[in-house]
Amino acid sequence: MSHVITGFTTSFKYHKDLAERAMAQVSDDHLHHPLHQETNSIAVVVKHVAGNLLSRWTDFLTTDGEKPWRDRDEEFRDTFETRTEMLAEWDRGWNALLETLAQLSDADLKKSVTIRGETLPVPTALARSLAHTAYHVGQIVQIARILAGSDWKTLTIPRGGSKAHNEKMWGHDQYNRGNSAQAAGHAL
Repeated sequence: MSHVITGFTTSFKYHKDLAERAMAQVSDDHLHHPLHQETNSIAVVVKHVAGNLLSRWTDFLTTDGEKPWRDRDEEFRDTFETRTEMLAEWDRGWNALLETLAQLSDADLKKSVTIRGETLPVPTALARSLAHTAYHVGQIVQIARILAGSDWKTLTIPRGGSKAHNEKMWGHDQYNRGNSAQAAGHAL
C-alpha cells in the first residue's frame, strides 16, 4: 500500500475514533436529541455518514459512488431504536471504506472513479470523502460535547494543556529551547 493510501487510512481511522469516543460520552437518549428542530441528531448524522460511506466505497473503482439502492433522503430520518443498531450501521459504512482502502494499490491512484456522474481522479475522491466524513465527525463531536455538559472528557489536548502536551511529546528541554529560539526571532 502506498504512503498516500496509508495516510488517508490513518486519517479516516482517526476521525472514526473521535466520533466513537464522543458518542460514548452521551446517553442513549441524547443520541437522538437534535440541538434545534432544524438540525440533525447524532443518530441522524451517523446514519448519513454510514450511508454515504457504504455507497461511495462499495465497488469503488467499478461503479458510480452514488448507488441506485441508496436513499439519501431516508438517511435524515432517525429510525434507530437502539445504540447497538446505530453502531452496527455505522460499522457497516466504515467497513466498506476500510476494506476498500486496504485493497487499493499505487496503480489505483492513477485511475478515475465516478460519483454522481462526475469523473474524479482517485486521490480527489479520497480527499473529498475524507473532508465530508471529517465535517460530519466534527458535528458529532460538537453535539456530544454540548449534550455531555460538565461530564465531557476532552478528546484531544485540553484547553490550557498545549505546553504540557508539547513538553511530554518533545521533552522539557527541547520544547523550551524551541520556544526560546522562536521568541528571540520575534524580538528582532
